[in-house]
Amino acid sequence: MNLVLFDLDNTLLSGDTDVEWLDFLVERGVLPAAEREANHEMDRCYGRGEATPLEYVRFYLGYYRSFDMATLRGFREPFIRERIAPLMLPAARKLIHAQKGNLTAIITATNRFLVEPIAADFGIEHLMATEPEIRDGRFTGDVVGAPCMRDGKIEHLERWLAARGQPMQDFAQTWFYSDSINDLPLLERVTHPVAVDAGPKLTRIARERGWRTLTLRQ
Repeated sequence: MNLVLFDLDNTLLSGDTDVEWLDFLVERGVLPAAEREANHEMDRCYGRGEATPLEYVRFYLGYYRSFDMATLRGFREPFIRERIAPLMLPAARKLIHAQKGNLTAIITATNRFLVEPIAADFGIEHLMATEPEIRDGRFTGDVVGAPCMRDGKIEHLERWLAARGQPMQDFAQTWFYSDSINDLPLLERVTHPVAVDAGPKLTRIARERGWRTLTLRQ
């Protein structure tokens, strides 16, 4: 059995869950239109590797504080149906299906509240994600532990594997599929890094190091 890990946003999806979520709330009139540009500027900073992990996750989680959990769940259902389902790539589903017999997981910087139903729709049982802090049934806008991005993805992965009693070295082969330069630390850790529809920085590194490159956007 091999270990196969997938990034979510712009890898299995042809878009970013956090960005789509804020745009969805703006279009619904839940957030003011001015928040759209702030949303896309943060996305650009993240894509360039310029936003720190805490800046990134606190920016997005900050928008949750104004709503109770029932209201957020009410937003989430149409959001997944209307905005995320069309971004779930058919080639990604085929790739996931081909991993039968391996241990597969999604590992993503996006918070668990948003991505749990997406992982379930892809048929992936195991999920590592940024864990939002919730007190008295409400999001505080902060995060529990390290954000699941950059070196934090390695921390989340090692904790998850330790809880399973399966350290990384127990797997003959380990794979990680990602589009993002932010995922370079974990890509360097696995035996088979794969750059998926990657940006220029990661594409250049992949070519220099002889890593496989792949497109799922057929």
